[in-house]
Amino acid sequence: QVQLVESGGGLVQAGGSLRLSCAASGRTFSIYAMGWFRQAPGKEREFVGAINWSGGDTAYADSVKGRFTMSRDSAKITVYLQMNSLKPEDTAVYYCAARNVYRDYVGPLEYEYGFWGQGTQVTVSS
Repeated sequence: QVQLVESGGGLVQAGGSLRLSCAASGRTFSIYAMGWFRQAPGKEREFVGAINWSGGDTAYADSVKGRFTMSRDSAKITVYLQMNSLKPEDTAVYYCAARNVYRDYVGPLEYEYGFWGQGTQVTVSS
């Protein structure tokens, strides 16, 4: 099993920034990639970004490209989501997820992520 704990959410004004963190523990050697997903009220959960654990390759949803950046700290087994130029439509619960299935791509497919954190709320006011 892999345990994931998110932190860093909160309330910010439009145009502001937040950095989310996700610390992994447990059988972390089984992690091939980690991703961030988000779910806004009344909407389905959607892909935000992902990072390949070994090579650091990243992929992002079109809606956040150029504004959000993922990074990882292998020593701390932690991934980060730096969110800049936040918009009210970025308001959602953000979930960290870990993929323990090998793929040769950094994928947005939710069903490939077997472990999930509890989520952290991000609210962007206009």
